[in-house]
Amino acid sequence: MKIFDIIIIGGGHAGIEAAHIASQFQLDIALITMPHIALGSAPCNPSVGGVGKGQVVRELDALGGIMGILADKAGIQFRTLNDSKGFAVQSTRVQIDKSRYSDAAEELIATIPNITVIREKVLSSLREEQDYLIQTSDRSYRGKKVIMTVGTFLNGKLHTGSETTLGGRIDCEPSQGLKDIFSEIKTNSQRFKTGTPPRLNKTTIDYSKLEEQPSDSTVRNFHCMNSRFERGTKQVSCYLAHTNQATMEVIRANKEKSPMFNGQIKGTGARYCPSIEDKAFRYPDKHVHHVFIEPEGLDLNTVYPSGISSSLPKDVQISYVRSIEGLENAEIEVYGYAVEYDVVDTTELNLTLEHNSIPGLYFAGQVNGTSGYEEAAGQGLIAGANAALSLLGMEPLILNRHESYIGVMIEDLTSNLRDEPYRLFTARSENRLFIREDNTLQRMYPYRAQLLLNRPLDFYQRDFSEQLEIISTFCDETMIPETSPLMSKFSGEGELQKLTRRMSVTEILKQAWLNPISTFEEILSSFGISLDPDLIRTIAISKKYEGYIKRADGQYERLKKMDGMRISWNEITSSNNISFECKQRIIRIKPETFGQLKLIEGIRPATLAVVAAKAL
Repeated sequence: MKIFDIIIIGGGHAGIEAAHIASQFQLDIALITMPHIALGSAPCNPSVGGVGKGQVVRELDALGGIMGILADKAGIQFRTLNDSKGFAVQSTRVQIDKSRYSDAAEELIATIPNITVIREKVLSSLREEQDYLIQTSDRSYRGKKVIMTVGTFLNGKLHTGSETTLGGRIDCEPSQGLKDIFSEIKTNSQRFKTGTPPRLNKTTIDYSKLEEQPSDSTVRNFHCMNSRFERGTKQVSCYLAHTNQATMEVIRANKEKSPMFNGQIKGTGARYCPSIEDKAFRYPDKHVHHVFIEPEGLDLNTVYPSGISSSLPKDVQISYVRSIEGLENAEIEVYGYAVEYDVVDTTELNLTLEHNSIPGLYFAGQVNGTSGYEEAAGQGLIAGANAALSLLGMEPLILNRHESYIGVMIEDLTSNLRDEPYRLFTARSENRLFIREDNTLQRMYPYRAQLLLNRPLDFYQRDFSEQLEIISTFCDETMIPETSPLMSKFSGEGELQKLTRRMSVTEILKQAWLNPISTFEEILSSFGISLDPDLIRTIAISKKYEGYIKRADGQYERLKKMDGMRISWNEITSSNNISFECKQRIIRIKPETFGQLKLIEGIRPATLAVVAAKAL
């Protein structure tokens, strides 16, 4: 019987990240996945990145993950979200060709000799003294460590109207429940739900009635060592459509047929990724909602209408889809459906994602109650790295929430029992001014260096970090005299924006009216200095935010001392700076102290910061 160092169950985004990072330690890895399912498949939306999620992809990339590499190869549209806002909340989103993404994942994993891909269904697992015995539909395997990345397959159940089938996604075999595979594991008492919209035949859409959204050639690729703007495949446009009153009337008239509202579905869905039924009944006076028409691939005949996820019966789906302008003649290739599934109690996991009472067993991905490919991939890398580090007797990889979004997510998951699918947002971080896309290498380099690996990525990051330190010192110590032509050029309109004294480069970059990147480029050019554009961007934006970050650090330290402070929940919920969801939770709990407020599940760090700032 083959004995592996690590066995990973599940070949989705979490599974391939776990296998890839663990393989870098020259361990023997088994990746067991369901037959007939491609590695790294995208069963829901055909995109990678987004608000908060783009930061996760770049963190993965800097830590040695593969999601960014695969997205660059398969990306058919690149965009920057929140590009009109501050750098801290700008995020990259890449529309992917689903087939090419999975093909790239298969090809990459196949090149790694110490990963064995096993396409068999897992039936059970037995923990023995030194290892685990994994029984599949075909044979048995032994592993010193096991990582469960089974997504939505545990007791998965699909719903389209009154039609129900077993499985984690359409046209796939069902899987047993977690109790059947690991009898000792405690699952969350609440089943979770996710959903997907109908897939439309792209040739039956009238694009002349829709708003075109072309790919942006100025968006940087995800992988830090790739050419910045050279695309791996042909670029295409997405399109924007809108629901209308007729659309919403069809949905509201069929409420009793919706599994979500007639009691058929018991699981809890994500508030931040609502179905079209949720939108119809949560906002009864609103009829217009965005529908993003996203191609699923260059050679695929389907598009993904993001924004109209549904579990309504097939005839109702046809009716509401065809009520949308531009989709009057749309044909549905695959009907939308909802999936109910089991998730683990993540309070039973520690920060390495290892089970507290079952040594050597790790969990990552949607089985932990998260939503999104990026969240799954981030957990997969953490679980895979820590399983490997544990085998080698090395220090665990634990990311500080003050320095990374992956760290925010892992701490959130392990600190609270989830009452709904977890989705990552920039607002979940207390330190979002620092946790930006542009400084990812700077933030992640110490963690990657901790792994003691010597691969091309490590040499690249080491060189980048050394240059960053040198140029940062240059900015602090180099003074530009008030007589320099640069000073008059950088002066803004109005008396208060005149640069009339000698200033350091750092001081100039902090001026509110100046774009730090173009300003820094011009200063460097005046000195005859040529630098990597990524390095310029990291330093320029970091200097711009330097004062704000120091202030945020001070607030963070004060937050930890404020638990006993009395608060007025009535006053808090009247603030315009706090989200509706947070207000609802505060009204339900009625906290009397800041410490109680912090412990309410779902309260965002940004809300805590608002309350703390007002108190101080």
